[in-house]
Amino acid sequence: MYALTRSLVRSPALRQGLQMAQAQNVRDVTMKVVPAASTMKDESFFDKNGRLKREMSPHLTIYKPQLTSLLSVTHRGTGMVLTAGVWGLGLAALTSPQDIANYASVIEGLHLSAGSLSVLKFMLAYPLAYHTANGVRHLLWDTGRLLKIKEVYSSGYAMIGVSFVLAAILAML
Repeated sequence: MYALTRSLVRSPALRQGLQMAQAQNVRDVTMKVVPAASTMKDESFFDKNGRLKREMSPHLTIYKPQLTSLLSVTHRGTGMVLTAGVWGLGLAALTSPQDIANYASVIEGLHLSAGSLSVLKFMLAYPLAYHTANGVRHLLWDTGRLLKIKEVYSSGYAMIGVSFVLAAILAML
């Protein structure tokens, strides 16, 4: 049994201990494990760390903002905005007796200038354009492409440019 165990054990120290146990002809080695009793059962995590003079770990505030983290947060944010917009439009379509033509006439009734209307359309189109462009970038990453740090940054800047162009095209329609 010891020969088989020694061949399976990779740790030299453990292997040496097994050899010593075999040399001493020890057949049964047992260890008694006693759980440590806590004297402060109702002590909270923060109280214990204060008593032991442990400082809180630094959080995101210690890191310099990077393009990769900002693009990731923005991608999640645009996803939430798009989700809220789709849910809002869906609920409005289900609960309102009006159809989409009524909402279009309300916007026309505001008598917005062409510039104001373009800015409004751009603001509505940008989350979709950004989320789509960054989604394509993530699909490229899933294929194993553009994963070197220089490529990640260059594809990030390219994605920002593409999302602005795409949103501008959608706003002009």
